[in-house]
This record gives sequence, C-alpha cells and structure tokens, in this order.
Amino acid sequence: MTMNTWDLLTSAEIQGFLEEAFLRKWDALQVSTKLNKAGYSNEDRAAIMDYMALVPKFRDKFFDDTERKGKFLLCDRLALEQSTAKDIGRWKSNLWPNEGSVNDLCCGMGGDSLFLPSPLKVCGVDLDENRLAMYRYNMQALGKQIHTLCQDVRNADIQADYFTIDPARRAIEGENQRDLRNLTPTLDEVVEISKHYKGGMAKLPPGYPPAEIPDRTEIIYLGGHSDCRECLILFGELAKHPDTVRAVIVDKNGQTVADWSRPRDRSQETLDDDLQKKLDHNDSLEGKDRTYRTATSKSDLPLGEIDQFISEPAPVLIRSHLFNAAALAFDANAHLISEGIAYVASAAPLPAPGFSCYEVLAHTEIATGAVRSMLKENSIGKLTLKLRGVKLDPDAEIKRLKPKGKNIATLFYTRAYGEKVAILARRAG
Repeated sequence: MTMNTWDLLTSAEIQGFLEEAFLRKWDALQVSTKLNKAGYSNEDRAAIMDYMALVPKFRDKFFDDTERKGKFLLCDRLALEQSTAKDIGRWKSNLWPNEGSVNDLCCGMGGDSLFLPSPLKVCGVDLDENRLAMYRYNMQALGKQIHTLCQDVRNADIQADYFTIDPARRAIEGENQRDLRNLTPTLDEVVEISKHYKGGMAKLPPGYPPAEIPDRTEIIYLGGHSDCRECLILFGELAKHPDTVRAVIVDKNGQTVADWSRPRDRSQETLDDDLQKKLDHNDSLEGKDRTYRTATSKSDLPLGEIDQFISEPAPVLIRSHLFNAAALAFDANAHLISEGIAYVASAAPLPAPGFSCYEVLAHTEIATGAVRSMLKENSIGKLTLKLRGVKLDPDAEIKRLKPKGKNIATLFYTRAYGEKVAILARRAG
C-alpha cells in the first residue's frame, strides 16, 4: 500500500462510499461494479476492496459497538494483526502513571498508543516511514496529539520518562516465526533500551523462553478465557511486583476477570534435555489449539490415573505455569495424565475461569470400534472432538465415528502415561 493509495482511501468520497456499502450490505461484485462505473482503475478498485475487508476488522479490534460507525484508520493486514486489541489495551492502560512522557517504540499503526492515558505526552518511533504515516493519520483521526520520529529504536534520541515496545516478530506477512527469539529488536536490545527510561513495558510472544527474561522485571501473561495473547514484561517503575509471574484473564471491556501470581523461580525455567525433546515434539503436532497444548515446566503436576474429572487450564495459566497451584488449591490430589500435556485430572471439579472442567463418562483406546462402542453405550449423537498429543483430522474422525444418540458430549483424544487414549466427557456445571 503506497501513500498515493492512502490519499485515495482517506478521501471523503471513498470513506462515504464504504460506509454506504456497509449500510446496504453490498457484496464484492456489487462493490466492484459500482467502482467500475464510477471510473476507478483496476488497481484502485483492488486497493479499495482490500481496504474494505480491513475496516470491520479494525473496528472490531479497537472500538466498541457504539463507536464503530464512521471510524476509519490506516493499516495493512500485518500491522493490524500485530496491534494490541481494545480489551488488552484498556487493561494495560491502568499500568501507566497519569503524567510524564512515553516513547511508543516500533509504534506501527499505533495500536498501543490508542490506549495510553491522555495526560501522557507521546512520541511514536519507527524505522518504517510507511508505518509512521499510518501512525500519524490514526492518532489524528482519534484526536490524539503526538510526535513522531523515523529512526531505529535502538538509537532513538528523543528523551522520555517511559517506553512501550512491540518488537517485530514476523518476517513474512501472515507467517509466524517458528523461532520466538527472532525479534527485532532482540530482548537483549530491549533490556539495553530500558536502561534509558524510568520504566516501560515490552510485548513478547506468549511462548517466549522465560529463562531469557531478566531479573527485577514483572512478567504478566495476558489473554481472554480461551487464549493467551501476549507475555508482557514490565521494567523499572512500572514493575510494581518485580520478580513475580502473573496470569491475567481480561474481559472484553478490559476489566480483570481473574489474576493469579507466584514468585519467580528460575530453577523451574530450564528444562532437562529429555523433557525438552518431548515438549518440542508436542509443539510440532497439528490441531487448532496447538499453541497451548503443552505444559512446559518442572513445576508441573505429578502423573496419575484418569479420574472423575478432566480439566483444560486457561491458556494464561499454562503459559505462566500457574495452573498447578491453581488446581491444587481446589484438589490437593490433582495431577496430569501424561507428561507434557496440560490436561488436569481430579476427583473434584476445578472451577472457571481458570479451568474448563468436564466430568469423565468413560475412556478407551483410540480404535474406531472401541470408540464407537463407547459412544453407543452413552447414546452420544453430537460430539466435539479435542486433540492434544494425537495427530488427525477432527472433522474426518467424527464422520468416521458416525455418532448416533440423544446426548451431547466432548471426546478427548490425548495420552495417558504416553499412550493414546479416548476420553468421553460432558461439561461440568
């Protein structure tokens, strides 16, 4: 997207056209036809339609329902994907003081600056002039007074009290880096940057190796009920609880739903080679929740048999390695059923929001005949299949099983003591 294209997209004519298209619910063919009749070139029509696909996405990400209408920001798909959403942004806004100045380093389209407290003086710093143009337009569109600097953040010379930084973490648009350490700037460089400020925060991928995070920082894993979206590192004055690890579930309005914490223990952050190989293998498996499949700490629960209940810890609890303490607080005998897989077995139900808990109905080996018999015995006709530690296509497997019955259940394909097992369960509570 070039700046000439941005002039087109930010024009009153095009923004009015798009608002009408949303109101009248025109499909892609109708939009393209009307733009063609209006005399727009093929290149312009493509740019307008690509942008039109982004508008509802950034409105959903940054604005409440009552604020959405008429809001237009400048972005591309990658800038939008990497930006902080409104729920996390609002929650983080409470960590800042209400006076002073802050540098938004690697500011991108401005996702973090959107939620900084208004009394703070803000400067956006980025090496990409296109990103800075997005940032300036977006901040102006939202009535925010800011400054900008086109410079490598590692050498930025604008003085400020605080900083926020979201290091670049994708080399190709839409493609996640497998190596979580491949950040620009690196964490070591962020630590050097932090020495020039009273305090600040850095947004890292949730799976970033905790052993590499420096002492005297506060580590917070942030997300909703079903995701962990970032590992937030607080430095200096913003680290109100240094050398503490927290897991926080945030609601859609940016309010705290649940907050767990523990003192940091570096002895639990380095894995032995055998366990690391097993965990790396689990991380390579397919499945829609692959990102949060594994438990990866020496502080994990002990192993035991399949019990009356099986629970999925919230992703923020898995990433922070706090699910063990959260589980034991409600059942002193809570345990894992297989090493490296974060399913917790217990005799008592583990409560939300920390856990999604299921009552175990039956279990068997993963073999089509055995699983079909288990489903038939429990009259299961509607099935949700969850995979951890087992590799297959869930939709194809459900079709193969052909469940018939009046009841609804969840089928877990996982491992018990490393062996594949099918566990049939229903949601507790």
